[in-house]
Amino acid sequence: MAYDEAFAERIRDLLGGEPLITEKRMFGGLAFLVGGNMAVAVGQGLLARMEPDLADRLSQGEHVSTAIMGGRSMRGWLRIAPEGVATDEDLRAWVDRSVAFCRALPVKDRIVGTPIGRAD
Repeated sequence: MAYDEAFAERIRDLLGGEPLITEKRMFGGLAFLVGGNMAVAVGQGLLARMEPDLADRLSQGEHVSTAIMGGRSMRGWLRIAPEGVATDEDLRAWVDRSVAFCRALPVKDRIVGTPIGRAD
């Protein structure tokens, strides 16, 4: 799956200056990690990680569904269609939720990825 570079740049703009944020090409898209934990990814829309109970509630919204990976429903992961992140306000809300959740997770011993804007 290819990703939209302009969309990735919108996320970079939101995350610029945040500590421990890296990006890495993964699964044909581009993931943004917080302390080595994947928070959001750009592909066909946005993949966002958050507290599972919150994700369950938000999955009922317009343009939002529980992420399916490898044929399995992934609790705590949501796919947001491009229409659901068309405005900067909507995108910021999803990114902020995901970053806040990942900031509460333990930092990985080995942080993968490169600083924002220089994905390998």
